[in-house]
Amino acid sequence: MKSVITKEQKEELVTDQHKIGMFIKKLREEKNITQGEFAASLKTSQSAVARIESGNQNITIEQLMKMGDALNHNILGIQTTIDFKVEGGRKLSGSIQTNTSKNGAVNMMVASLVNQGTTILRDIPHIEEVSRYKELLESLGVKIRWVYDDTALSITPPKKLTFSKMDKDAAVRIRSFTFAGAFIHYAESFTLPHSGGCKMGERTVAPHKYALDYLGVTIETKASHYVITHKKLKPGIIPLYESSDTGAITAIIAASKIDGITTIKFAPPNYQVQDVCFLLQKFGVQIEGIGSTTLVVHGKSDINVDIEHYNSEDPIESMFFLSAGIVTKSKITVTRCPIEFLTLELEKLKRMGLKFSLSKEYISKNGKTKLVDITILPSHLTAPSDKIHTQPFPGLNNDNLPFFVPISCFAEGQTLIHDWTWENRAIYFTELNRLGADIKLLDPHRALVTGVKKLRGAQIVSPPALRPTAIILIAMLAAEGESFLRNVYSIKRGYADVAERLNSIGAKITVLRGI
Repeated sequence: MKSVITKEQKEELVTDQHKIGMFIKKLREEKNITQGEFAASLKTSQSAVARIESGNQNITIEQLMKMGDALNHNILGIQTTIDFKVEGGRKLSGSIQTNTSKNGAVNMMVASLVNQGTTILRDIPHIEEVSRYKELLESLGVKIRWVYDDTALSITPPKKLTFSKMDKDAAVRIRSFTFAGAFIHYAESFTLPHSGGCKMGERTVAPHKYALDYLGVTIETKASHYVITHKKLKPGIIPLYESSDTGAITAIIAASKIDGITTIKFAPPNYQVQDVCFLLQKFGVQIEGIGSTTLVVHGKSDINVDIEHYNSEDPIESMFFLSAGIVTKSKITVTRCPIEFLTLELEKLKRMGLKFSLSKEYISKNGKTKLVDITILPSHLTAPSDKIHTQPFPGLNNDNLPFFVPISCFAEGQTLIHDWTWENRAIYFTELNRLGADIKLLDPHRALVTGVKKLRGAQIVSPPALRPTAIILIAMLAAEGESFLRNVYSIKRGYADVAERLNSIGAKITVLRGI
């Protein structure tokens, strides 16, 4: 009997082909191989390569293996994976505490390199991203170890970093370019591999590159790496090319150890930027304008102190748990929420009909960040009258935007989500359609979400990006029946013990380990 492919299966096949094509294109471009050269190595036509990369060509396993050989990359491989089995449709209850932030942790690990003394960073989450940064620092000769019952990192850099022994495997899996601002104080010339992290399109390093240029640093882009050189570092006035959190952090760290005054304009005063500034202040670096878009850094070349500093709470994790409560129509309390970085998100949700209350403000262990406890109630949501989109802080946080996708799945009407900062992330939003959502991709940046009455369980392979994987898990919590989320490394990059913590408030997630 001849099998018939349904419309839904055909749409899923096209979506998967598009993702495979984007992945192959990215690999080819990273290797600095033209389409013509790639076609010749595969003994096919350039037009066939163009169809593959645009998602308009079926690809066999044999073809993928050939492409892997041509690109010197194991596209197909067997590896031990961790999966989640989610029994959805359950109400959540009780309270859950917000952990400290991933982005704050890794950026302060980098900033610790400007201090020749010992920096102890307290309340560092045990997540994959922190492990990769730790592995990279260890390979360079940095003394770094867990202390205080494995809740803090003690970091003591050597006088010279061993760049020749850099752990390249760790470096290519993280945003390695964020180390540039610290590394320039250890060598006049070094290389860094192209940045990794979430796969949501090309990561521009322009804000980092142009900021460092004002300080006397030259950066040359090669096929697979960057060559960073300088002769004499100097303070300067830096107008950030783009209002980038990590671009601002690179400039701040670089300026902190250059004698003199450096002014950084158009710096987003987001939580991770402030976290780095608070740490540098502990080092004795004077920084004016923290919390504003203009920072004045009084650099000092001699930084040698032994200090302890607390990481701040993660507003993105707060939003994760709030979203889980919203889609399951539950009453839960999320504690230790950094309210300054959630105010606009809550305003959007309020206008959509969410009922919630806030506790009185209290201060984080770092002595700076304002916290509240947020209690949400089951609510009838309606789609907002205008689009939901991000802006540099104090706009809606770029990492919080995806959470509005599963929330909008349960809002009456249609919600337009505009993800303008990434050229590919919105594509992953359509993965929720496998659960019965109604999401139409209007273009690579915009998705139209039509509210539905319920979702159903399904099996989904995690996208190679943290937040898109997180919103699939959230949607599975609300979906009736059993769901499987395969290969959850992406979510483990940013959330510690997420299954166990969700289970503590009523979810039922089983962690499956195997091949």
